[in-house]
Parts: sequence; C-alpha cells; structure tokens
Amino acid sequence: MSTTSLLVVPRLAAGRLSALRLPPTVILSLAILAVVIAWSLAPGLFTAYDPARGIPAHKLLGPSAAHWFGTDHLGRDLYARIVHGTASSVTSALIAVGIGVLAGGLIGLLAGFLGGLVDTLLARLVDVLLAIPRFLLAIIIVTALGFDTVNTAIATGISAVAVFARVMRAEVIKTRQATFVEAAFLQGGSRWHVLWRHVLPNASRSVLALAVLQVGLSILVIAGLAFLGYGDPPPASDWGLLIATGKDYLKWPWLVYAPALVTVAAVLSLNRISRWLRRTD
Repeated sequence: MSTTSLLVVPRLAAGRLSALRLPPTVILSLAILAVVIAWSLAPGLFTAYDPARGIPAHKLLGPSAAHWFGTDHLGRDLYARIVHGTASSVTSALIAVGIGVLAGGLIGLLAGFLGGLVDTLLARLVDVLLAIPRFLLAIIIVTALGFDTVNTAIATGISAVAVFARVMRAEVIKTRQATFVEAAFLQGGSRWHVLWRHVLPNASRSVLALAVLQVGLSILVIAGLAFLGYGDPPPASDWGLLIATGKDYLKWPWLVYAPALVTVAAVLSLNRISRWLRRTD
C-alpha cells in the first residue's frame, strides 16, 4: 500500500467521526427532551410534593430551594404541578401525532401511488383541510367531541392529517419514479408488494423529521386549547392550564413564566432535533 493510501484511510475515518459528532445545540435539545420524557414517565422521582394538595400558609411563595418554581395561590408546589402535568401534555401530543401519521400517511401513500381519480379526490380533501387554520379546526373538533384532554389530542391529530398527507404524497410520487421501483415491477412484483416493500420504506424517511416537529407543534396547540379551557378542568396541571391560571396572578409572575418557559424549551428542542434530522437524512 502506498503512502498516499495510508494517509487517505485515517482522513476518511476522521471525516465519518466528525459527521457523527452532534452539534452542541442538538445535545442540549436532546438533554431537555430526555428530562421531559423522564418527567412524564416517573414524576414521583423528581418531586416529593403532591401536585393537588397545598399548604395555605405557603401560598404565593417565590422560587427558593424548598420550592424551585415557587408556589401558587393555594400553596401548591408549582414545580411539582409542572412535572406531574408533563405526562398529560406529552401523551396528548404523541396521540395527536400518531393520528396524523397514520391517517395522513395512508392518504398520501394511496394518493401518490395510485394516482388518477384517487389522487384527485384525496388531494382535494387535503386542500380543504389545509384551507382551514389548524387551531380553528382543532377548536371546532374538540367542541363537537367534548372538553377533555383526550378529545383535545384527537382534535389536534385530525388537524395535522393534511400536513402529513401532503408530505407523504410528494415523497411517494418522487420514489415511484425511481429506478429500483421500475426494476421491482419488471421483476414481476405486484403493485401492493412494490408499495409496501419498496415505496413506503423510502418515502417515509422525511416523515420522521416532520413527526418530531409536529410533536412540538401539537404541544403548543394542546397547551393553547387548555389555556382557553378546552382541556381537563382544575385541579389538572396541564401546561396550558397552569399558564391560564397564572395569568390571574400577574403580581407573582413565576406562576406564568415557569410553565411557559418549560413549554417553550420543549417545543424549541423538538424543533432543533427535527431540523437536524432533516439535514442528516
């Protein structure tokens, strides 16, 4: 082996390692996301306070070592309420994205692969959904279903169907024209075999980054609906409901900025991770 070849191998290895190296902002976003997931899975490990019970003598205390985010108007520890409210906010967002991925992905998959009249009809349905503002559509649906966190998640998921359908349809159309898909047909593969074996795995790559982004957007929509009173009533501790309760006590601003900062940090972290996934795809 020549000297030039010996020098090229370490350079290629170093290039691959540098490609795997995560940017600091992505590492921070992953750390924040890990904390949020841990809060939602085991809130009791992070706080010993009961989120529903308070001490009246300790009401409206500022942030301190005993109460990291202060206390509310009933003497309840705000940090405990945020931690215990994470499960509801995160679970609702995951349900919403699951509905959007399944329903929207199926619509986009069939429209892009079958084409013709099926594509035209499904594309018009997607256009109708896209013409209605997402938040307004979610309010209409949750009003029809009833005020509840699960119904809020369903409404948010239905409002996201059109976004996933549009992206999936575009990816399927691009993948359907690839050489390996034509080769699969020439080898005798049936339409449905080619669809599930070749088109779907390759077309769904872009959906992953979109799904991560939509989790953050769903958290915002669900928090907004809870803020307006469309979610679970008190003493629930959804992030949007905590912000809505805190706005009545602006003299004690931590009641608003603590849950708001947690919500913003989670959403921005998911947004950053989604952007990183798109670049590495």
